[in-house]
Amino acid sequence: MGKGTSVNWPVGLGGKGNEGVAGQVKSTPGALGYVELAYAITNKLPAAAIKNQAGKFVEATIESTTAAAAATTMPEDFRVSLTNVPGDQAYPVASFTWLLVYRDQANEAKGKAMVRFLWWAIHDGQKYPGALLYAPLPAPVVKQIEARIKQVTFSGKPLLAAH
Repeated sequence: MGKGTSVNWPVGLGGKGNEGVAGQVKSTPGALGYVELAYAITNKLPAAAIKNQAGKFVEATIESTTAAAAATTMPEDFRVSLTNVPGDQAYPVASFTWLLVYRDQANEAKGKAMVRFLWWAIHDGQKYPGALLYAPLPAPVVKQIEARIKQVTFSGKPLLAAH
């Protein structure tokens, strides 16, 4: 079917966001749908194991999402797909969560707060996958994100204190 923010399925119904898709699935006998892992876990939704590139049937979990992320190399421009990556334990329908950030921030205080939060998210936040319901990032990806966070500025001055 391809990949993207919206896929054109040959048949079926769609729903807006996790709630919309879950609602359609619940109200349609025999239906299948795809929602974000955190939403599925939080709402205790049943899930099927999906056959991955290695021919293994893998359930969607924090661990299988991490395995998918670890099976790919992040390019410098961060444009990567985790769809059907290699690996026995890699979940075939995974993705990174993206955040677009202006390199030069318009507000110094808000910019500093944002880069401190981003730094926390890629370091201390990685220690809580069960509580936050997001898969930890591979170490090489963390290094790439660190470099980008250090490039965020206000009036040309870096906003992140030296780390």
